[in-house]
Amino acid sequence: MTSAFRLSVVIPTLNEAALIERAVERAFALQPIDVVVADGQSADQTASLAAAAGATVLACRPGRGNQMNAGAAATTGDILLFLHADGWLEPQGVEQMQSALADPKIVGGAFRQRIDHDGRVFRCLEWGNAARVSWRRMAYGDQGIFIRRSVFEEIGHFPEVQLMEDVLLMSELRRRSLPIRLLAGPLHVDPRSWLKQGVIRQTLHNWTLLAGLRLGISPNRLAELYRPHRRHKHL
Repeated sequence: MTSAFRLSVVIPTLNEAALIERAVERAFALQPIDVVVADGQSADQTASLAAAAGATVLACRPGRGNQMNAGAAATTGDILLFLHADGWLEPQGVEQMQSALADPKIVGGAFRQRIDHDGRVFRCLEWGNAARVSWRRMAYGDQGIFIRRSVFEEIGHFPEVQLMEDVLLMSELRRRSLPIRLLAGPLHVDPRSWLKQGVIRQTLHNWTLLAGLRLGISPNRLAELYRPHRRHKHL
């Protein structure tokens, strides 16, 4: 990592003992300045396994927005990359970020996904998720959101809500006309939530939540409705 590109990785977790060691190891493969795991009071060994893998571990109150804000505050890099524990970025993603951010107008972005399942429906999901970023400038957390620290601080960080903090962050960037870029990645994603809920059911559920947000229902109220489905979420 060059002095001109100082990357920090933040991983929010809740009961991710099965995946966290791999997540931390692959985050370090990106050669960041630091890797911070912001743990939301896991009941398993997530925190100890993350620390053993070399990450700085923070104990946080649950809630991805709060966890990612706390994790970002504990890092030292100029570029923040937020990864979920069930996703990992191939190393060429770093060069892609460097190239994109060489344009001072670009404030951040996300990556094309590779959902680790052979089913054709997952290729459709990948295409649709990439199109959402390209056409609507709306990246979700499971696409590996990256952002300049200066911009992250200027816009007030992630909203500390119980659900859809990524949507609200992207909405704020759009409101300010701050451009993001979709990068090739790929960012590998575990298919567990889609396999657990079913692709169509999970997708329709996500669309319902987004519609509720547009209708003015608060994210915290939506979280109450979504709680039975939240163990493995991709929204």
